[in-house]
Amino acid sequence: MFKNMPVTGVAAALLMSLSSAVMAAEVPATFDPKGCKVDYPKASLMNEEQGTVTMSFLVNADGSVADSKIEKSSGFKNLDKAAVKGLSACKFKPGTKDGSAAQTWTKVDYAWKLD
Repeated sequence: MFKNMPVTGVAAALLMSLSSAVMAAEVPATFDPKGCKVDYPKASLMNEEQGTVTMSFLVNADGSVADSKIEKSSGFKNLDKAAVKGLSACKFKPGTKDGSAAQTWTKVDYAWKLD
C-alpha cells in the first residue's frame, strides 16, 4: 500500500502537521493600549518627530515584561526608547501554552503621531 509513496512526502506532511499543532498550543500575550500611558518625549515634540516603532516583548505569566527588543525603528531614537520604556512598564494579558498562562513573546506596533 505504501510502496509507491515517496518517503520525503510523508516526512514533509508529518513536519507540517507537527508544527501546526505546536503553533496552535501557544497563544501570544496581548496588549491594550488604552490601559497604558506613554509620554511623548519633549525633544521629539519640539522637533515634530513622528513614526511607528515595532517592538517584541517577552511577557511573563503574570503579565509583566521580562525582556524587550526593537524590531523596526520609528527612525527616531528618542521615540524608540520612550516606547520601549513606557510599554515595558505596562501590564499585558499573558499568553498561554497548552491552555495555561506562560511566558511568551508578542509584537507591538506603537505609532507616535502629532495632532
